[in-house]
Amino acid sequence: MSAERNLPVRSSMVSVVALRGSGAATQMLVARRAGAYLDGAWSYLAGHVEAGETGWQAALRELREETALVPQSFWATSFCEQVYLAATDTVEIVPAFVARLAEGVQVRLNGEHSAFRWVTLDEAAALLPFGSQRELLAHVRREFVEREPSPFLRLAPR
Repeated sequence: MSAERNLPVRSSMVSVVALRGSGAATQMLVARRAGAYLDGAWSYLAGHVEAGETGWQAALRELREETALVPQSFWATSFCEQVYLAATDTVEIVPAFVARLAEGVQVRLNGEHSAFRWVTLDEAAALLPFGSQRELLAHVRREFVEREPSPFLRLAPR
């Protein structure tokens, strides 16, 4: 019998679901990836945590860097995606956050994305390529759209 090997588990990335509107009129920002990693795929925003940052600080920074958006309110979701990354043979645990935005905000993409769209949650579910993304979307719909989120999850402003 050969010795077992554990896959490395790390948490160095965050995801941000940006929403505007409320109830049935809620829309989600999706952006089309540009570059070698997932080129052409539609997704919510995501990125890596930098040295000295907390997870939620990284998520706010990624939102600003990738879209120039500043949320009216910002929330932890109590949901983490779990993703196997074949390139590094690791399991990545990705905490997710929700950014609530005002109607009429102006999105300015950086070079990480080639396009963006505001879509309904059903349209977003059809565009997202991975099951874990659709599971996060279902959680966001249930906990942030169909009901008021727990005040204990609010991060900014307080």
